[in-house]
Amino acid sequence: MIELAFSILSADFAHLADDIKAAELGGGSIVHVDVMDGHFVPNITFGPPMVQALRPVTNLPLDCHLMIENPDQYIPAFAEAGADLLSIHQEVCRHLHRTLQLIADHGMLPGVVINPATPVDTLIEVLPMVHYVLVMSVNPGFGGQKFLPFAAEKIAYLAELRKQMGLNFRIEVDGGVANDTVASVVEAGADMLVAGSAIFGKGKAEQNAKKFLKLARAAAPKPSSDSHSHTKDKPAGKD
Repeated sequence: MIELAFSILSADFAHLADDIKAAELGGGSIVHVDVMDGHFVPNITFGPPMVQALRPVTNLPLDCHLMIENPDQYIPAFAEAGADLLSIHQEVCRHLHRTLQLIADHGMLPGVVINPATPVDTLIEVLPMVHYVLVMSVNPGFGGQKFLPFAAEKIAYLAELRKQMGLNFRIEVDGGVANDTVASVVEAGADMLVAGSAIFGKGKAEQNAKKFLKLARAAAPKPSSDSHSHTKDKPAGKD
C-alpha cells in the first residue's frame, strides 16, 4: 500500500491546520514531523511541543523523524505528546536495539533511519523489530534538496531483504521525493513516501497530493496477499 507522509516542514505555519487538512483531502495519510536539534543536523526545527499542538488538529498518525543526538532522552516526551510512529538514526545510537525497544515500550511504532552514506547491512540485526525503515535520499538537515539516485538501490536491497527474511516492515523514503522521482522509489520498493516541497511548495496542497499519489500508485507493483499497512497495526497503549 502506497502512502503519502506529507512533511509539515514545507507547510505554511501561519495556516498549518488548513495545510494539513488540504493534504489529507488530497490523499495524504501520515503527518511527517522532522525533528532537528542543530547538532546531529545543521538545523533546528520542532520538538515534543509541536507534536502536542498537532495532536488535536488531526487524527492522522504522527510520524516523528528524530534527527537528534541522544534520542533516548526524548522518547518518553514524544510518546506523551502523542507521536504514533518514531524513527531514530542508526548513526547516533550506540545501542540501537535498546533504543528501538524503548520506542516500542512507550507504545509507538519503531522505525530506524539511515543516511545516504550508511550501508543497509548495518540494520540486518534489527530489521525483525522495526515497523519501518527510513532511507534518506538526501543528507538530512534541510528541505528542498535534490534526490540522490543511489538511494533507489538501497530501497531495492531492503525490499529484497524483507522478502528473504520473511518480514513485513514498511520502507519509507525521505528527501527530494517529487513528481519526477517518485516512480523510481516506488518501483524500487518504497511504500511510505515523505514529500514536503512537492506537496506544499506552491500551494494547492490537495491537488498536489492527488497528483503525487496518482504518479506513485501508477508505478506500484500489484499488491501481494501479504501487503501490510500501519493503519491496521495500532501501537500498544494508543486509543
